[in-house]
Amino acid sequence: MTNARVSIGGVTLRSDLILAPMAGYGDLPMRSLCAELGSTASIIPCIQDDGLLHDSRHTAELLRTAPHEQPRAIQVLSKDAERLRRAAPSLIALQPDWVDLNLGCPSKHIVSGGRGAALLRQPALIEQLACTLVSILPCPVTAKIRLGWDDATRNYREVAQRLQDAGISALAVHGRTARQGYSGVADWEAIAEVRELLEIPVIANGDVRTPADIDAIQQATGCQLVMIGRAAVGHPWIFSRLLPREITWDVRMAMIRRHLALMSDTYGPRNGVRLFRKHLTRYVQSMHGATVLRSQLMRAARPAEVLETLYRWRVR
Repeated sequence: MTNARVSIGGVTLRSDLILAPMAGYGDLPMRSLCAELGSTASIIPCIQDDGLLHDSRHTAELLRTAPHEQPRAIQVLSKDAERLRRAAPSLIALQPDWVDLNLGCPSKHIVSGGRGAALLRQPALIEQLACTLVSILPCPVTAKIRLGWDDATRNYREVAQRLQDAGISALAVHGRTARQGYSGVADWEAIAEVRELLEIPVIANGDVRTPADIDAIQQATGCQLVMIGRAAVGHPWIFSRLLPREITWDVRMAMIRRHLALMSDTYGPRNGVRLFRKHLTRYVQSMHGATVLRSQLMRAARPAEVLETLYRWRVR
């Protein structure tokens, strides 16, 4: 692919890889770590319009950021244009480099409330939501979609066109339907169709697990920008394109120490360890005897205990 810089609504990106916004995983420590390794933007995931309107403590926690997060975007969840309009001043006050409209989250909790990927069943409402943000916000607006609600309603071409017509500056496309969740295989050909259809940058997403996959999805879709989600959990080196054989014990331990320190600094030692466990299980899943090791690590309550458990495992 070309090495030319890509921009989103005038915001220049320094590389072609972006950490996908992931609820429960894409917090400040994870975003910071991936940015250090090559992710070109920090996207704060899944901020609900209600949380912005009511200035909730939970939303404030999710919005925690740091000066080094540049460029920084905020992803919003909404199903009501009027509510989104009233939440817009709160978004403006946060001064993001762009705002992303979440139209792709397949989580039962989200879609049961009519948000996220549930909106793919209402293309006209999607366009209304996007128009609302574009007309009010001083920054660019982007969106993230899936191919449709299910195989019978793969309306990604219509949705993509409506979003471009609404004035968004870039579109991320995950190559699965909402009903698929993360099962099956991502349809890169469909992403390529969207890339051909639109004039704005299209960001390819889905089944990017290795450095080779990055090159493959770029070639298959024609997209320069690639979004990486689940594959980065426990394997943030993908943003620096490290091969599995290059991830030695020392490299893995250095990353675990760094991530754990960021979690402790952000949430405090005990909460940091508790919230780090879901990442830790992924860091060690390829290690010999990982099942037993995970069980031991889940009993660790402080950062020092986590590291001691790992070092004991190494020298046993």
